[in-house]
Amino acid sequence: MHIDFEAELNPEQYEAVTTMDGPVLIIAGAGSGKTRVITYRMAYMLEKGVPQSAILALTFTNKAAREMAERVKSLTRRKLQNLTVSTFHAFGVKILRKEIERLGWRENFSIYDESDRNQLIKDCARELGFKLETFDVQAAGKVFSDVKTRRVAWTGEDAYERVYREYEASLKAFNSVDFDDLIVKPIEVFERFPEARAAWREHYRYVMIDEFQDTSHIQYELMRHLSDDNVCAVGDDDQSIYSWRGANYENIVRFEKDWPHVREIKLERNYRSTGTILEAANAVIANNSNRKEKALWSPTGIEGAPIQLFRPEDEVAEGEFIARSIKEQKLKERLAYSDFGVLIRTNALTRWVEEGLLAENVPYKVTGGTSFFQRKEIKDIISYLRVIANPEDDVNFIRIVNVPRRGIGRRTLERLGELAKERGLSLHKTAEHVRANPAMELPEKARGDLEEFLELVESFRSEMLGRRNLAAKVRALLEAIDYRAWLVTDNLHNEKAAKWKLLNVESLVNGIDVWEKDPDNHDPTLFAWLNRISLITRDDMDDEEDSGKVNLMTVHAAKGLEFEIVFIAGCEDGIMPHARSLEEGEGNLEEERRLFYVAVTRARRRLHISSAMRRRRNAMPVDCVPSPFLAEIPEKLVTWYEGEGDLAPDDAEDFFAKMNSMFPGEAKEEE
Repeated sequence: MHIDFEAELNPEQYEAVTTMDGPVLIIAGAGSGKTRVITYRMAYMLEKGVPQSAILALTFTNKAAREMAERVKSLTRRKLQNLTVSTFHAFGVKILRKEIERLGWRENFSIYDESDRNQLIKDCARELGFKLETFDVQAAGKVFSDVKTRRVAWTGEDAYERVYREYEASLKAFNSVDFDDLIVKPIEVFERFPEARAAWREHYRYVMIDEFQDTSHIQYELMRHLSDDNVCAVGDDDQSIYSWRGANYENIVRFEKDWPHVREIKLERNYRSTGTILEAANAVIANNSNRKEKALWSPTGIEGAPIQLFRPEDEVAEGEFIARSIKEQKLKERLAYSDFGVLIRTNALTRWVEEGLLAENVPYKVTGGTSFFQRKEIKDIISYLRVIANPEDDVNFIRIVNVPRRGIGRRTLERLGELAKERGLSLHKTAEHVRANPAMELPEKARGDLEEFLELVESFRSEMLGRRNLAAKVRALLEAIDYRAWLVTDNLHNEKAAKWKLLNVESLVNGIDVWEKDPDNHDPTLFAWLNRISLITRDDMDDEEDSGKVNLMTVHAAKGLEFEIVFIAGCEDGIMPHARSLEEGEGNLEEERRLFYVAVTRARRRLHISSAMRRRRNAMPVDCVPSPFLAEIPEKLVTWYEGEGDLAPDDAEDFFAKMNSMFPGEAKEEE
């Protein structure tokens, strides 16, 4: 199928799509058609004869990867089974499946999620004699991640270093890796084995990186190893809001140094928002110094309604105002509830917005919360499947060896752990030795239950390692361990919780069934399913039933989304910008401003911003000052509200004068 690229793209998009060879840096402003450019670029390469197997596109969420792949298939009307559109971590798994044996692991390694990792850190600390009451597992995990991803190095005598060495040795002994390893270990392979790097470079001759401003130092390193000269980075430094998880917008500067002959293309036409919203966003972000010069503009010429700012008495009035406004505008403009987004700086601000929405019977969903795959009953089943796939996985072995309850208590596990340490074996291998050697000390009841558990794992291992009927085999496993009955017994005093957990279990098995029957799934194996689960993040989970609800979420969660009408709640100094963020680093004011910029540019038609006069902190009402970012929006673009009515023009002018006097260094004069 021939695509008329010139007719379907604006001039800057067309240049970005058709510049195939050499390094390209595409600065894609909010709403400028970034995904369109990436997908059309892949389609253009295919039309010019580049083999699909030679193209690699990396992004940050499974949802974004799926969307890109589907759009390219739709554009080209081809199946494109050899095109690689992937997250960084999923691509890391792909590399390690082929290369990890070079580093001493086996191909069927397990991937530890955060809770598995924390359990292993705890076990290692205990082994080394640390008192768990005083050992901060979360803090250790952060240090481990920073060291592993080369953000920091060990300095002198660090108490965590011994635990880290034990942790790393344990991972290898259990044939497992953690999430950081999915990026770090491919780099290790490429650094130690240049022939492997050369082979992957030869294979993927065209590399594209989406959301480039969100790449971390270590992700940049991986990209640098994979890319020769035909590399395309697409991003927007004004939307870099993830420094707290390692993202570094300065990778854009680094890219220009590493490829000095780079071709830079700016996409500044915004197809999302009105001219008023864009002018406000441009005025705010212009106050940041470390950025690429750009200014979004609307090709539609629609100026749109002014931005509505309001100062409710407190958070209760704020929630009520937002809920009433949503109901009124929904009816007036014939919108769906899902057309509304309510954005907050932190999850702590949701309560009173929720109260307001509930009082007005406005349906809503809060994005975030506990991931489905982190719920205890789901983790139990996944742990069983991980042990069946990789019996050497001690963390998951410990999790389920006594679930449902067997006669394998703490003392038995401690004894098993001692024997495992003496022999340098996994708990599973040690349990096999105990079964084969009756002379080894273990209570008779515990020995019998341990043997029964080993036989269960072995029987289902031989069953499940095939390529068919995984869901049916999981059902059989649940029957064999009588898990549903145990859930009911374990929640005798909470019938509602028991029913909820049973529904979750059924949903998991049904999900496996759908996944393995997908005609595009060419690897319906247990290993593939477990790897997929390890890579799923909570922002990838879509709930179709929530499509008719108002979206309440943090600004971080809203990145990449857009809504007809947006409310930014809690826009006060100390919340936006967040006081704790500013305390942590000098450069954080600019990131907080980028966060506000992202919030503003989520709106298509209308933008409402609320800044409460008082807000409860530690149960006491505290006077609040408006966010300094509000003083950076030109006065001509806003209408002020207070309570039920508009401010009179004189009052509004007086309010702006007062606000500008609060932040004399922040206000940006209108030219």
